[in-house]
Amino acid sequence: MRVLACPDKLRGTATAAEAAAAIAAGVVRAGGTCEEVPLADGGEGFLDVLGGPNRRTTVMGPLGDPVTAGWRLRNGTAVIEMARASGLALLDGAEANDPIAATTHGTGELIATALDAGAQRILVGVGGSATTDGGLGAVRAIWLPQRLRRVSLIVACDVRTRFVDAARVFAPQKGATPAQVQLLERRLERLAQVYLDDYGVDVTGLDSAGAAGGLAGGLAALGAELQSGFEVVADEVHLADRMAGADLVVTGEGFVDEQSFDGKVVGGVTDLAAELGVPLLVVAGEVFDDGHDRVDAVSLVERFGRERAVLDTAACLAEAVEGWLCDRR
Repeated sequence: MRVLACPDKLRGTATAAEAAAAIAAGVVRAGGTCEEVPLADGGEGFLDVLGGPNRRTTVMGPLGDPVTAGWRLRNGTAVIEMARASGLALLDGAEANDPIAATTHGTGELIATALDAGAQRILVGVGGSATTDGGLGAVRAIWLPQRLRRVSLIVACDVRTRFVDAARVFAPQKGATPAQVQLLERRLERLAQVYLDDYGVDVTGLDSAGAAGGLAGGLAALGAELQSGFEVVADEVHLADRMAGADLVVTGEGFVDEQSFDGKVVGGVTDLAAELGVPLLVVAGEVFDDGHDRVDAVSLVERFGRERAVLDTAACLAEAVEGWLCDRR
């Protein structure tokens, strides 16, 4: 049996590459062969699954302190993960964040650096932000937005949230109080008008413009194309071609719920496998809602208990896949 392992990360317990390797180990123990293709949807891990950093630049972090952010440039294509410059993970959690002051300036600096280095195509993954600044920091850091006219700027989004809605949907997760959410919402409304006046782009009507607290919308005002993060990654790694000859596809993530089938890795892999007629298995930390009804899924917490699933995730993934394959011989 030829298996394709293409999971997302299991947040906090296994990277996408670690999860793919664990799935492959289970396949081999069951007597099969496995190709590992770790995936991401535009959030954390986006840079790693597209080859990892080969350059580092010191930029402004989300609260103004300098951070050294890795990024990638190869054959004219730059890959930037905004979380490495403007991410919540750079702070000590939401409690340490200042949701009003948090800025995407550092992400804009990375884009400007890529332009200076001769990039002709720039991919920006926008999950995991600390910010709700509507991308204003990044827009200011790029400084001469007309430089973007000669390049292809693609924003890999992991949500479909509209620009102004970013305050209500995401700011509480970044430490914002109800009063601060209202302030941020008004600020995004005013900024949308600025973008319309200055660049002729109405970001309020764009799906995914609210990604990363509106960074996607700010970049769209400068001419960026907003795309599904999963589809960007899938195209870059030639996922359809690699899936076409497989006997089984195994994917997974930390939590499978209704949102997993709306632009996330599990949903994207599920749809592609169905299109190609390839059987699918989903292995997740936990499975909620009607996940078991929609796909053939294994919950690590159900099978191994929460403590072992969290502390020994790779071994649980391998055992779950091996057991599933052996049960179906």
